[in-house]
Amino acid sequence: MSVELRSARLVIRPIVTADIPAFVAYRRDPEIARHQSWSTEYSATDAQALVDGQPRTSVPSAGEWVQLGLHARDAAVGSSALMGDVAVGADPHQPDTYELGVTLAPAHHGQGYAREALDAVIDWLMERQGAHRIVMQGDARNAPVLALMRRLGLRHEGAIVEGDWFKGAWSTLERFALLDREWRESRER
Repeated sequence: MSVELRSARLVIRPIVTADIPAFVAYRRDPEIARHQSWSTEYSATDAQALVDGQPRTSVPSAGEWVQLGLHARDAAVGSSALMGDVAVGADPHQPDTYELGVTLAPAHHGQGYAREALDAVIDWLMERQGAHRIVMQGDARNAPVLALMRRLGLRHEGAIVEGDWFKGAWSTLERFALLDREWRESRER
């Protein structure tokens, strides 16, 4: 896959085999896994299957997902080890529509990396991939991710109240979106 994005502090590129140890480590963290689709049982075999199954084009096709790894651009920040990832999924039914998700290793929380990475990915999808719509959703109990979506300028579209049976309990999902025209208007301001 040829995509490599750069922001002020990050290099963002598809996760590769060398990233697996760090990827598995934060996915196994109970606080990280709590609001995510995987469990703390996530293994190196699971990660290798994800790496091997990634699309081979610059952007996922309908129904495909790619995990873009976040790496420090400046060695002074730390090592070049994987800091987190942004998941990019192409909607299987609607053209030019992408869903995003973000996960960071605990050591990198609260430093603005998630917003920086998502801004870069949203710009890439809108400018270079012709995205019409970006969507994100989060568990209503995950206040930091809901606040992040608001800071990114995504519009709250609603709540799916107790609409998701998730890890043994009903959860409410909050849904946010950004249209290409909304993104352009925000850039003009």
